Amino acid sequence: MPHMLLIHEPVGQRAARSEPEGRALYERMLRWGEELRSRGLLLGAESLASTDRAARVSVPNGKARIVDGPFAEAKEMVGGFFLVNVDTREEAIALAQQCPAAEWATVEVRGLAPCFDR
Repeated sequence: MPHMLLIHEPVGQRAARSEPEGRALYERMLRWGEELRSRGLLLGAESLASTDRAARVSVPNGKARIVDGPFAEAKEMVGGFFLVNVDTREEAIALAQQCPAAEWATVEVRGLAPCFDR
């Protein structure tokens, strides 16, 4: 059963790190992803760019609304994700606890399901 592990990190956290610190944390995440891949659990993983380069798009009543980042009201951003295939929600939660990012961010565990599934 696929689950998404979404990394929620405070906005500005990346800028507070030195480049060597950021690279070291990124390497830890890459190694953890490779460990998951070697165990046959990883379906996909990516790091996302900062919200400084993001845009939010909505089309209410047929009129496009585009807001460029950074987003002043945001206190956190999704910094990346791991898509894993495990048998249970509990297994996904156990993986989230092992994720290195859980030390400096929050890892949200979400199962994949159609939008009509409650």
